[in-house]
Amino acid sequence: MAALSLDALRDEMRAESDLLIVQDLDGVCMPLVKDPLTRSLRADYVKAAAAMQHQFSVLTNGEHEGRRGVNRLVEKALGDDTKARREGLYLPGLAAGGVQFQDRFGVVSHPGVSDQEMSFLESVPQRMDELLRLKLSQVMPELQGQALEEELKLAILDTQVSPTINLNSLFSKIKGDVKRQKQLQLMLSDLMDSLMSAATAAELPKSFFLHVAPNLGHDASGQERLKPAEPGDVGTTDIQFMLKGAIKEVGLLVLINRHIAQKTGTAPLGDTFNVRTAPHDHQALLDLCHQHIQRDAIPMLVGVGDTVTSTPCPLGDGWLRGGSDRGFLTLLQQLGASYDRPSRVVLVDSSHGEVDRPNLSDSKLTGISDPDDPLHFDCLVKGGPEDYVEWFKTLPQR
Repeated sequence: MAALSLDALRDEMRAESDLLIVQDLDGVCMPLVKDPLTRSLRADYVKAAAAMQHQFSVLTNGEHEGRRGVNRLVEKALGDDTKARREGLYLPGLAAGGVQFQDRFGVVSHPGVSDQEMSFLESVPQRMDELLRLKLSQVMPELQGQALEEELKLAILDTQVSPTINLNSLFSKIKGDVKRQKQLQLMLSDLMDSLMSAATAAELPKSFFLHVAPNLGHDASGQERLKPAEPGDVGTTDIQFMLKGAIKEVGLLVLINRHIAQKTGTAPLGDTFNVRTAPHDHQALLDLCHQHIQRDAIPMLVGVGDTVTSTPCPLGDGWLRGGSDRGFLTLLQQLGASYDRPSRVVLVDSSHGEVDRPNLSDSKLTGISDPDDPLHFDCLVKGGPEDYVEWFKTLPQR
């Protein structure tokens, strides 16, 4: 399925005068961990990303700012709290699925987000704490006292615009117990549905959605499906409470629009184009591009992710495909094909970290892809984030 080596891909990229790398973060340039506060970035990666200048953007469901933000990891990697802002070493691009934009100097904005929405989001972590405290007592009654408090701290990610509940630490308490892991997943789904009801009661019925990671695509109502735990693969580990429009494939177009504007001085999709106002359907996004962007304005696109899933449909008819990186990688591939411009999809093996994930050692990519999958991977990084970073830091060396 993947025909290119990393060295061959680098040669292709260096031959292009107009290049845009769009890259996920967790599981790509740093290993997946149970507690996101223990994540770390390498300084040589941060410096290489800065050296790529306008050829590189991040596209992540995490966030730039706050105590859990990637900016803290950048500062820690550099051993200096002010150097990144002074020298423009923060990772530029879109976070929180596309609603949080940052330049390389750490200037953050939330295009299209209202004060009322921000106010409700501020209340969500406390609501999560109250609900999870109640529901965990039913699923894991053995958790009491200080042990319960510690698990609540690890599970609730109090980010600014995409508060999340992460089950990784709780899963580690019942490792191998697939039945109870599934119970935790259903409990989490029910809890997050309660938050959606609270948003409706606050007169914000169309402001938010639930991002399930990893997922099995969308059901008939458009909701993301849970990926149930199974032996060797815990499936869904977290659900994010996100702003509507915060989906990576739309974010990809925002980044392309900004890239072209930086290069030419004109934003073909408009100066205020953002994920809140854009269409969500793949075909509508492709049509929008072809209506407003000329072929020679499209850069060589290189998409890098790690979370892509494919599981046989329980009814025996076809496949349930999902994963938080599938959408933007698929659209990137479609853009390259429809414009007859070079585009490459890179998949990094994130099974080397602390979270159980399918790995790339299986040539059939079981759990990740399938024989009928329209998404094709041009390059597989089987050595995980460590190998990816070793390769990435050579990109600016022309």
